[in-house]
Amino acid sequence: MKHPFCKRWLVGLTISVTMSLPLMAAADTGRAYVPMGTADSVGVIDLESRQVTASITGTVNTHGSALTPEGRYLVAGSLSAHKGQEPVSRPEGVTEDEHAAHHGGGTAAVSEDSNTGLLYVIDTATNTIARKLEVPGPVHHVLVTSDGRYAVSTHPMGGGISVVDLDSGKLVKSVATGPAPNFIVETDDGQSLLVSNSGNGTISEVDLEHWFVKRNLRVGGGPEHMVLAPSNEWLYVNNGASGQVLVVELSSGAVAATYEVGDEPHGVGLSDDGRILYATSKGSNRIVRIELASGARHSVTLAPTPYHLAVSPHNGQLLVTSRSESKLWVLDPESLDIIDEIPLKGIGHQISLESH
Repeated sequence: MKHPFCKRWLVGLTISVTMSLPLMAAADTGRAYVPMGTADSVGVIDLESRQVTASITGTVNTHGSALTPEGRYLVAGSLSAHKGQEPVSRPEGVTEDEHAAHHGGGTAAVSEDSNTGLLYVIDTATNTIARKLEVPGPVHHVLVTSDGRYAVSTHPMGGGISVVDLDSGKLVKSVATGPAPNFIVETDDGQSLLVSNSGNGTISEVDLEHWFVKRNLRVGGGPEHMVLAPSNEWLYVNNGASGQVLVVELSSGAVAATYEVGDEPHGVGLSDDGRILYATSKGSNRIVRIELASGARHSVTLAPTPYHLAVSPHNGQLLVTSRSESKLWVLDPESLDIIDEIPLKGIGHQISLESH
C-alpha cells in the first residue's frame, strides 16, 4: 500500500483507538472476507479448502467491505447508525437493507450532522480490528482506491459518498451524488469513481483527484450493484426495478443493451477476461451466465434468494451468498453447478477477495 497507516489518535470516537500499523508483507492469498450483517462479525474463508477459518468479531452490522490493494487490511462498514457508540435499532422484522433504504430517499449531501457511521480497519494478518474510523452516516458499500490511499463509502441515508484518508484516518471529503447511493466502482485508469444512485436512476462519475461529480448518467430504474469491463468501455449495472442488467457505454453515457435476469436482481460480476457476465436474481431464485460476444444465456435455479456475488481471481469460481440462509455457495463458472456450500454465521454481504 502506497500510503501505510500511521500511529495516531482517532479523534471523535467516544473511546479513541490508538494503533500502530506498520507496513508489513502482504497476507497469504486465497481468502474471502464476508461481512455477516447483524451477526456482528466478518467471516474469513480459505478458498482452497472452502472452510471458514476465522470469525472477526467486534463489528456491528457490517455490510460493505473492501481490501487494500496488497490485502494487508480489510475496511468494513457498518450499516447501522451510531450515536455514542450505540447503534440505532431498526424495527423488528425489517432487514438492514430495507431500513437503510427507508431513510435514503432524500437528496441532501452527506453531512456531519447525520448519524455517525463507522468503518472498521481490520488487520488481515491477525484478524483483529486495528482502527475504527468515523464517517457521516451508516455505510452501505465500500471501496478502497487502487492506490490504497482512500476508503470511499456510500451513505444511503445521506445521498452521497464519504472519502476517508487511510493514513490520517480523517474524513477528507463528502460528495453529494444522488438519493440512495448504492455501489461504487473505480475506472482502471484511477481517474474516476462511478456511483449508482438507486433513488433517481442515475450513475454519478466522480473525479478522483478533485472529488466532484463530473457528470451524471441517466440510466433509469433503480441501479444498484455494478461491475466495470476491463476496457473501461462498458459498465454493467443491475436494475432492481426492471429485473435486468443494463449495459452502459461510458463514452456516450447511454444504455446500449439490456439483459434479462429475473425479479430483484442483486449480485453482478464478470469473468477475469471480461467475456462472461454473471448475475443473481433474489426474487426468481436464479443465477444467470451470459456470453457477451454471442449473447448466449444459461441460467439455473439457485435457492433460496441468491444475493451477493464475487468471481474468484484464482480459478474463476463464483461465490454467492444467500439472503435467506446463512451460507455461501461455490459454483462452477461454466456449468453453474454447485461445487460446495459453506455454512456461515450470518447473512453474507459484500464479498472481498484477495487478488494475488
